Amino acid sequence: MMKGRILLLEDDESLRRGICFKLEKEGYEVLSCAGIQEGMRLWNNSEIDLVICDITLEDGSGLDFCREIRRISNVRFMFLTAMDQEIDIVMGYEAGADDYVVKPFSLAVLISKIHAVFARMDVKEEKIESGKVCVHKTEMKVMVSGEERSLTKNEWKLLLLFISHPRQVFSKGQLLEQMFDMDGEFADENTVAVNIRRLREKIEPDPSKPEYIKNIRGIGYLWDKECTGN
Repeated sequence: MMKGRILLLEDDESLRRGICFKLEKEGYEVLSCAGIQEGMRLWNNSEIDLVICDITLEDGSGLDFCREIRRISNVRFMFLTAMDQEIDIVMGYEAGADDYVVKPFSLAVLISKIHAVFARMDVKEEKIESGKVCVHKTEMKVMVSGEERSLTKNEWKLLLLFISHPRQVFSKGQLLEQMFDMDGEFADENTVAVNIRRLREKIEPDPSKPEYIKNIRGIGYLWDKECTGN
């Protein structure tokens, strides 16, 4: 069973191959490249659990890549670099890194750090995937095609209900109950329709032709795609 998917950006080909070989033997899937442009292509086409990135890449700075990823995602991010001065480490963390490994390093130490990252993820991470939508329940985070989408509280409640019960029809009354706020504020049927429309705009490829949230005329709504996860 695959332990997780890692994106590795490293411009030293021999080192990149060595890391990939070791990680794959440990049960991880590794997508690797030498530069930012290819790294972004791999990121956009895959659901990544951990990024390991050199600071000096063939077509730019890993710091810039990290900042771009942080603009759209909270994925775990580890720098792997020969730069060991304090200012370099500070800049790495300020760019959004979670950890920092300085070359030369032991592959055993790197693997140990990666195991620890995924162990922490396993403890707290619950996610459901459906098509290009990935809902991270514990973190209350929604990714669509690898890009994080910002939802309101009511949009989140609706999405979680739908994706936890795929292909189950919910009436407007049931959706109203789901959106009920414990502080005494609650929604009416028009609010349900508005939130459905806004949620579609954030997750549907074409909101005018919904693929995920379908309207069952006169009955209610359902999530019309298979879901996997917990």
